[in-house]
Amino acid sequence: MGRTLIRMLVNEPGLELSLAVEAPHTPLEGRDAGEIAGVGRIGLPIRGAEKLEELLAEVKPDVLVDFTVPQACVENVKKACARGVDVVVGTTGLTTQQAREIEEAVRKAGVRAVVSPNMSLGVNLLFNLLERTCARLKDYDVEIVEAHHATKRDAPSGTALKMAGIIEQIAGKKPKIHSIRAGEIVGDHTVIFAGPGERLEITHRAQGREAFASGVIKVLKLLRERGKPGEVLSTEEIFS
Repeated sequence: MGRTLIRMLVNEPGLELSLAVEAPHTPLEGRDAGEIAGVGRIGLPIRGAEKLEELLAEVKPDVLVDFTVPQACVENVKKACARGVDVVVGTTGLTTQQAREIEEAVRKAGVRAVVSPNMSLGVNLLFNLLERTCARLKDYDVEIVEAHHATKRDAPSGTALKMAGIIEQIAGKKPKIHSIRAGEIVGDHTVIFAGPGERLEITHRAQGREAFASGVIKVLKLLRERGKPGEVLSTEEIFS
């Protein structure tokens, strides 16, 4: 996601890439972020996350975008909040406690934040379709099938868990979630509604990480307009 975001942000009007941070003590330390992302030299060196606090103080960015792993994400958000930096979080697999820690840090610092398991515009439309469908098909059997690449760490995906939460809230039932981890699948999600003599399937397939990066860019452009200090918004709220 970092490389995809760099490729798409480097020429995006109204946005400027000011930091490129990798895992702590990354072997990519000092390498040009543009060259690593495949867009040529942009004069921005990759830095390790162990330097994040000092980098935030030095560069003073407006927003930190985090696509990492849960524990690192919480620490990154806290450091950003301490510096008054807004946050956009696309990291998945956050526990309820970790989500609360993020919300508390955002509230105390009075920064703007968007946290979502999926930044894709299409998936966020799917969430809306799911609400409407559940309301009409409450008596149907519902199951979720999600598939991702073999190296994805969390299962079920954050998107599938959010779908399950929508279904449980509206239809009053917990759907089964079937997870597949194979090859280089970017991200597929299907919700199956099965009733007497028919089956309805709602599917979203991500064909590239550009789908998520496009959503991030939209969030970055809307964050100051629609986000309120100290409030954590979802992507459904900011895209509406």
